[in-house]
Amino acid sequence: MLKKSQGVEEMMTTPNRGELSWLELSILCDFEGLIAGVDEVGRGALFGPVVAAAVILPAHTLPELVAAKIKDSKKLSSSRRVQLAQQICAVAIDWKIGFASTAEIDRLNILQATLLAMRRAVLKLKVQPSLCLIDGNQSVKDLLLPQQTIVKGDSLSLNIASASIVAKVWRDDLILRMALKYPMYDLEQNKGYGSPKHLQALQKYGASALHRQSFRPCQVKILPSPPDLSLESVIRSCEVRRRSDS
Repeated sequence: MLKKSQGVEEMMTTPNRGELSWLELSILCDFEGLIAGVDEVGRGALFGPVVAAAVILPAHTLPELVAAKIKDSKKLSSSRRVQLAQQICAVAIDWKIGFASTAEIDRLNILQATLLAMRRAVLKLKVQPSLCLIDGNQSVKDLLLPQQTIVKGDSLSLNIASASIVAKVWRDDLILRMALKYPMYDLEQNKGYGSPKHLQALQKYGASALHRQSFRPCQVKILPSPPDLSLESVIRSCEVRRRSDS
């Protein structure tokens, strides 16, 4: 494990990386066992949960994903993310979503809530990986599996990049469902992040129960929640719709 850790550090400082600099195709190509990539989205948002995905890819699909020009979800268009997410989920050995609610974010702080979402995603996996590659520089607490943190891992690991895409598409879909109940915040466009329209709406209307009240822009008056809206109910409706579409 130490030798692999040193190799990861060397890879992160190597300029002009080509296709074979993906970790799974280079220093981890001879790794025996399954590798899970873990990444989160929504950490900097003002509204909604922080969402993490854990993805295990079979080795034989990696060249196919490289050919599909997989990359960090933030560098892809929305339509391309959806296409790749469908491709990733179709070929993955296993993939799961974990999230931390706005209440948990406010209680724990965003870093700890992010790590909690990552832990939940990994623990939901039905197939246990031999190694978890965690995007960032913070290890996941109480994860009884070998793990390696990788700064900018979504540009170095195909598994992490895949997790980034799957988590982003899943969270965006969730926020779009919530946007139907809160049209004033322009969530369709900003996905819960602090765009000018979103910030103006917070000042004009106040914050919803799904805003992160520990974040300064959300420390305004709180609106009553629509009676038929909760994070859990929206997630359940999203899961039912996904199953019907598949």
